[in-house]
Amino acid sequence: MTATHPTHGAHAPSAKREWAGGLTVFAAVTLMLVGVLDIFRGIMGIAEDDVFVATQNYVFKFDLTAWGWTHLVLGAIAVLVGLGLGRGALWARVSGVVIAGLVVIANFLSLPYYPVWSVVMIAFSGFVIWALCLGGRSRT
Repeated sequence: MTATHPTHGAHAPSAKREWAGGLTVFAAVTLMLVGVLDIFRGIMGIAEDDVFVATQNYVFKFDLTAWGWTHLVLGAIAVLVGLGLGRGALWARVSGVVIAGLVVIANFLSLPYYPVWSVVMIAFSGFVIWALCLGGRSRT
């Protein structure tokens, strides 16, 4: 009588796939969250310039309404790419890394206007980049 029991090696590929799928879901949800928060930040910048405190001697000086539009557009794109990630699209994985990178740059440049929030958004975007870059690899 022969019993067929899966070996330890047979579980490894499915566990790796589940781990990669979990990271992709994490990246999708986090990118959509970053996008929604960036949309709100953009609306604040467009509607009320005096919500943000401007630093006098900062190297990068921008109009806060322009920053509002920048964050609004990046946020909308981030939400759309997050939805694409939820569907498992390859274009969304690549676009997600690019958009998260642009969100990092935009938040770095807006550090003097809203420092704590910018650092939080940079951290979230860093997690998105990490999850998208790590989640797609197959290590066999």
